[in-house]
Amino acid sequence: MPIPSWLPESLEQHAKKRGVTIKVETNGSGGAKNVLTPAEIAAADGIIIAADKNVAMARFDGKKTVITKVADGINKADELIDEALSGQAPVYHSNGSETAEGAADVAGESLGRQIYKHLMNGVSHMLPFVVGGGILIAMAFLFDDYSIDPKNFGSNTPLAKFFKDIGGAAFGFMLPVLAGFISMSIADRPGLAVGFVGGALAGVTGSGFLGALVAGFVGGYAVNFLKKVFNVLPDSLDGIKPVLLYPFFGILIIGVVSMFIIAPPVGALNAWMIDTLKNMDPNARILLGIVMGGMMAIDMGGPINKAAYVTGTGLLASGEFHVMAAVMAGGMVPATRYRPLHHVLQEPLHGERAQSRYHELRHGSLLHHGGCYPVRSWRPAARHPVRLHRLRYGWCPVDGL
Repeated sequence: MPIPSWLPESLEQHAKKRGVTIKVETNGSGGAKNVLTPAEIAAADGIIIAADKNVAMARFDGKKTVITKVADGINKADELIDEALSGQAPVYHSNGSETAEGAADVAGESLGRQIYKHLMNGVSHMLPFVVGGGILIAMAFLFDDYSIDPKNFGSNTPLAKFFKDIGGAAFGFMLPVLAGFISMSIADRPGLAVGFVGGALAGVTGSGFLGALVAGFVGGYAVNFLKKVFNVLPDSLDGIKPVLLYPFFGILIIGVVSMFIIAPPVGALNAWMIDTLKNMDPNARILLGIVMGGMMAIDMGGPINKAAYVTGTGLLASGEFHVMAAVMAGGMVPATRYRPLHHVLQEPLHGERAQSRYHELRHGSLLHHGGCYPVRSWRPAARHPVRLHRLRYGWCPVDGL
């Protein structure tokens, strides 16, 4: 069962209660762990894929496989196990190309679901650059002296400039990585270079985060189109397709589209949005902070949370920092609020659940919702009081933060 790294507990507990043997392979931000061996896959009665991104699927060829979203692994663990063991699950058939985490079979998925998975593949690969680079840039401001030259704040002292240069270099990869891995999710490895170029051009042309996002999708589908076009070539030329034909024509297409189609409207939209935020009334900023903080906390890593985070990151890339402050504050609330909630509801915690309170606090302080999911699996109804609590306290006024 390839799933995110924070989900095993729910499925393992449900399987243990029912006397079912299960092995859970995790595939989170730290990479694949507890990887299933070919022998284990062959011996399995059923496979469950609970993931919000594409995974390597070719190894499950011929197996009865249940493919679902991450949330179902928490809320519908018993139903998933029943379906996998019923013998009625559909048999997965590989097309022979899904050896890596990209372009996995998406048959039967809605268009919105496919777009969400591609977007999350780009965002998850982009985050280390944003986090690492952002912290280094923050350290540059921390160790600088504003009085030396206010206009050059962040680079006045040698130490500050050192942190600023390294952080800026890391941050500069944000747009290419986002677009590159969106494109790779759509078109597999041939889409990576095309998406990277599209993301880089988004930075050059001023279309920013939105331009990179659009370029990632355009690049991926452009490469898929090229695959169909060059499919008529003889098999003897298959070797030059991924190293010559796809990169050359793909980069040419994304270059033309980025420069002449994406950049003008998206660049203008980006500039208008930044100008509007900079001139926004303070009361409106507070309302925006409430909305963004509430969105970050309302579904704990779900689509609404991701929409808020992507919006904040996009504005951060364009030089607007206030919205991201509200996003960060709201995102820390769910895990850190679960422990007080247990006191309010007078629910004693024992054993593993008692230990989880530290896990929740650690993860919450680092803007990670992993500590919440075990609690959700123990008491799903607890989500709703927490939501009200989050909407009340899970925001920060962005003015002056």
